[in-house]
Amino acid sequence: MATKRSGGGHPVTRQAAKFLGVSVLSGVVLAGLALPGIGAFGLVAKGSMEGFDEIPADLRTPPLSQRTTILDAQGGEIAKVYSRDRTVVPLDQISPYMRKAIVAIEDSRYYEHGAIDPKGVLRAINRNAQSGGVSEGASTLTQQYVKNVFVEEAGDDPDKVAVATQQTIGRKIKELKYAVQVEKELGKDRILNNYLNITFFGQQAYGVEAASQRYFSKHAKDLDLGESALLAGLVQSPSRYNPVLAPKEATKRRNTVLQRMAELKDITPAQAAAEQAKPIRLTVSRPKSGCITAVDGAGFFCDYVRNVFLTDPVFGKTKEARAKRWNEGGMTIRTTLDPQTQKSVQKSITDHVYQTDPVATAVSIVQPGTGKVLGMGQSRPYGFGENQTQINFSADHSMGGSSYGFQTGSTFKPIVAAAALEQGTSPYQTYPSPYRMPYPDSVEKCKGTWENSEGAMVSNENRSESGPYGMREATAKSVNTYFIQLIGDVGICPVTKMAAKMGVKPADGSKMEQVPSIALGTEGMSPLTMASAYATFANHGTYCTPVLIESATGPDGKALRVPKSQCSRAMSEQTADTVNSLLKGVVEDGTGKEAGLDGRDSAGKTGTTDERRAAWFVGYTPNMAGAVWVGGPGAKGVDMENITIGGVYHDKVYGADTPGPIWRDAMNGALDGRDAPTFTPSAADDSSTGTGAGTGDDRTGTGQGTHKPGTGKPGTEKPGGGAHKPGHNKPGSPKPDPLPGLSIPPGVIGGTGNEQQPGQQGQPGQQGPQEQQ
Repeated sequence: MATKRSGGGHPVTRQAAKFLGVSVLSGVVLAGLALPGIGAFGLVAKGSMEGFDEIPADLRTPPLSQRTTILDAQGGEIAKVYSRDRTVVPLDQISPYMRKAIVAIEDSRYYEHGAIDPKGVLRAINRNAQSGGVSEGASTLTQQYVKNVFVEEAGDDPDKVAVATQQTIGRKIKELKYAVQVEKELGKDRILNNYLNITFFGQQAYGVEAASQRYFSKHAKDLDLGESALLAGLVQSPSRYNPVLAPKEATKRRNTVLQRMAELKDITPAQAAAEQAKPIRLTVSRPKSGCITAVDGAGFFCDYVRNVFLTDPVFGKTKEARAKRWNEGGMTIRTTLDPQTQKSVQKSITDHVYQTDPVATAVSIVQPGTGKVLGMGQSRPYGFGENQTQINFSADHSMGGSSYGFQTGSTFKPIVAAAALEQGTSPYQTYPSPYRMPYPDSVEKCKGTWENSEGAMVSNENRSESGPYGMREATAKSVNTYFIQLIGDVGICPVTKMAAKMGVKPADGSKMEQVPSIALGTEGMSPLTMASAYATFANHGTYCTPVLIESATGPDGKALRVPKSQCSRAMSEQTADTVNSLLKGVVEDGTGKEAGLDGRDSAGKTGTTDERRAAWFVGYTPNMAGAVWVGGPGAKGVDMENITIGGVYHDKVYGADTPGPIWRDAMNGALDGRDAPTFTPSAADDSSTGTGAGTGDDRTGTGQGTHKPGTGKPGTEKPGGGAHKPGHNKPGSPKPDPLPGLSIPPGVIGGTGNEQQPGQQGQPGQQGPQEQQ
């Protein structure tokens, strides 16, 4: 005896009969089931028919995924990215030949039947019964459209795709019910239009417009008869009839479509014969998907835009919502990338560092006052081949960058200087600054005190570098012992708080270590972080978070919300102007002379780490700030001694001799033809303070090279000493004059805002954290 559903439902056999009755009355006679013979009804498993009443009446059609176009600041195309290459077009923008061809070969009675074709079902059942298997289906275009909707909704999830395409009675029944619905709601022409836009045509092309562009490099509205027949024939099996890989099979299939069109009197027999006699002529446009196709080396900038979209809550509350929106695509995203700046960045990179060199370089340029990222590039191109990478050396790890970033060396020293000035230290502060000295015995942290329990030592690069030095000369010469004495007086906490307010945080997202060796740049940072931090000096002490997206529109042309730069005051204008003066000395007669710009004010700082595994130059003008890193791109790093980079031999690499010229050439091209504003004078410009010619190196000094990330130790040698209190001047040091302030000039954006919280901590590591490929 037949079983019954719980709750008093009908037996399965009666439920099947009910479904058949409903199907016949609706014109839905098990279309497309492809059942082997009349005994097929015995295949209806318990539960398949029982669920018919519970199938929702509404088919929720997901938006069709389309290409997203990423533009530069002037509207030029950077790249097209897509989950599925598709451009939706209306029916009147599809060739009439194409419309007739797809109907002729897939569902010739399309305009005569309802959601299913009863004749087609009977024919399929008869032929399947004769063959003893499943040799023919009877799915109408409407049913095929519904199935494609299920596949589209599944996206790239293989499990969901398998469910959407499984050959089960239950799925076919669900497909049938929805087919009835869409026939009633959409009508034949709209269903045909939707079908032609959703169907897969092979070669990564979804929809007829993308297929037309892929195989013939033309719009779908311009397809001729033979081209239309070829594309219509692909739908049944895009791989088997691929005209690129299987031209003979594709020709046979095209001719079958033409023959069928002639039988239906869509074309004359003479037209069919004439087209059948022609060989297939393709004009193939290769698939171009993603940031790998970006122009002017902007692949990593493009990838950063994608990461912003996938991580910023402005584009969706959850990561799933953001990913879905990105994959649906159809957007136009206008970015901050300045074409002139990007071209200059890429040219400078290729002029100075070769793709095949054992080391790599990365460059980021931002606009002070707005946070706009104007240029971003690196010597290892975006890709998967040899000497290519998908790691963005300019970015933090969370945005596609290296695992730990790169030790900044002496480019961190201006942050120490800024923290000291904010605490009341005079810009004329002098220290003995011997060639070699112990770290301070103890230094105040945000909580507690750092103790020099191991007696570690710090030294300068050259024995000739022995003080006393003032702040200006110590900055120009990059004197390690001066800045260790300075942080010893100021304390670690004001320095890490200043770094945080300038947006400086370790690239791995950790907190900055509370150790005095951070003054020498032992933390791993990204070039974009450092460029944005130095832009704070150029912007009179106001930091602005970096932004890459100017505006965006959705598939409907409506504007989308985009992230905005957040500006906040990090230091007083007086402090910023004083640091500007100190760093002008670096490029005028200090370690950064090779990076100086002609005809405009510029400032900056060199940096080189132990074992010379990283070399930096970070600099700026009043209207542009940029950071250049050079170093080993892999996990093991590269000791940059006795090395050839860009065809130039170096016995030792310094921040001045490789990153410096890269920065100079990139900035010269980026600023060509643009305004040349000047820095505001400060008391530190007083020549009586003396600068001294700076020829020394800027390494982090001995005691900075053996510990792994996270050890928290300042070095391998014993620190101690350094006992001056914050703000105390050495006897005879002149008192600072009042430093003039200056309002932010017109056109420079940046308000006081709320100060940020202290930055996050990272590896104190004395040996640069190495990137993982």
